[in-house]
Amino acid sequence: MSPKKEVSHVSGDTTPNSLELAGPKFDKERTAQLLRKMDWNIVPFLALLYLLSFLDRTNIGNARLAGLEKDLGMTGLDYNVALGVFFPWYVAAEVPSNLMMKRTSPSLWLCIIMVAWGVCMTLMGLVTNYAGLLAVRMALGLAEGGLFPGVTFYITLWYRRHECGLRMAIFFSAATLAGAFGGLLARGISEMDGIGGKAGWAWIFILEGLATLVVAAGAKWIINDYPETATFLDNEERVEVVSRLKLDRTSLADEYHIKYFYNALKDWKIYVHMFITIGIYTPLYSFSLFLPTIVKNMGYTNNESQLMSVPPYVVACFCTITAGYLADKSGQRGLYMIFFCILSVVGFAMLISTDNPHVQYAGTFLAAAGIYPNVPMGVAWNGNNIGGSTKRAIGIAMHVGFGNLGGTIAAFVYRKTDAPRYFSGHGLLMGTTAMSCVLCIFMTWYLRKENARRDEAMREKGLTLDDYTEEMRVSEREKGDNATFFRYTV
Repeated sequence: MSPKKEVSHVSGDTTPNSLELAGPKFDKERTAQLLRKMDWNIVPFLALLYLLSFLDRTNIGNARLAGLEKDLGMTGLDYNVALGVFFPWYVAAEVPSNLMMKRTSPSLWLCIIMVAWGVCMTLMGLVTNYAGLLAVRMALGLAEGGLFPGVTFYITLWYRRHECGLRMAIFFSAATLAGAFGGLLARGISEMDGIGGKAGWAWIFILEGLATLVVAAGAKWIINDYPETATFLDNEERVEVVSRLKLDRTSLADEYHIKYFYNALKDWKIYVHMFITIGIYTPLYSFSLFLPTIVKNMGYTNNESQLMSVPPYVVACFCTITAGYLADKSGQRGLYMIFFCILSVVGFAMLISTDNPHVQYAGTFLAAAGIYPNVPMGVAWNGNNIGGSTKRAIGIAMHVGFGNLGGTIAAFVYRKTDAPRYFSGHGLLMGTTAMSCVLCIFMTWYLRKENARRDEAMREKGLTLDDYTEEMRVSEREKGDNATFFRYTV
């Protein structure tokens, strides 16, 4: 089987008539083989990119224990401010970055992003004063801002809606590996203290920045832009992937047009997801930036704290991937997010309710196991429910962008003056997670109700989803998720 027409791209999109497709042709076994082939060629490298990204933005927590504050003369809330200045620039980059990736190509744009943040990370190891640290942290935020929403959108260009969650979970699990790997790596690199006249914390920044640049050197040739142009697929496989996506996206518009940008801005459901996300990202960044400090204040040494911060991330990694698999398998996301929000609240309750270091340390496991799975699941849930690729690109960027403002809040959650118990910090994170839980309950209820309403309206016309012809679907292609045949993931 081969496409009857040449595939054409306009600003990175396949035009509506660029392929003549009769629908997916592969059987179950061959489809599974195709998905495995895609997984091995797409997901591991994306996970590596995010591992480097998360490592580079959060390694300042490890550098702090290696003498960063003392060497740069930082006092009071200086460290918290250095954390906080990263996030406004990170958020500001996200929507423009997704638009640029839409107008250029994923391989080119992601490569540019990587080079930019690798340079910033390396330069952070060369700063000699607090002002320099602030400047480079802001530049790093601007450079890194486009990666997470960009890769999340990129995954939706390859996989069907109920296949995205697991892939996003594997991609995001790199953040948990960054937490685990970062502690071990920082412990080793800090032993380079004094080499070349640089402190141990400076070498943490320099070596991890150089590692990013090495990977960026090959990114342009490793990343495949679109299924239609993928070099690892043959012609028959390319057509099959596009056919599967067309059937799953229900023939909705994929071309770029400014009206889809405004449609995203006017969709109230995206705003609810934005608040769900900030309630989850605030504890996410608080945890990743301050876990070594939290563990240290349980009564452990600096070196012990670096190493003891590793196991909670390992558990979080397992939970993230398992939750993504189960959610995809069941075709649901809301119930899983509610469960993990509750698990996280229990973890923070254990941290705030006792001074027993063993109970507190156990609480870090539950908090991590509850927070991390909800990050990829939340963005998959929102992305699943946005019809049309341009609106989806904007909606995901809005979702991730607003959520990352939680990083600015997180920078001031755990203050020196609140040590060692951090009552206000743990309490705040319990509150934000509980807010997300309530909003997830509301969205699950609303989406079920809306799907039922659409089913009933269709029955009144004597129709079912199977009765919709391609012509009927195409007539509503510009309506996005408001099309009568679109059904929400709950």
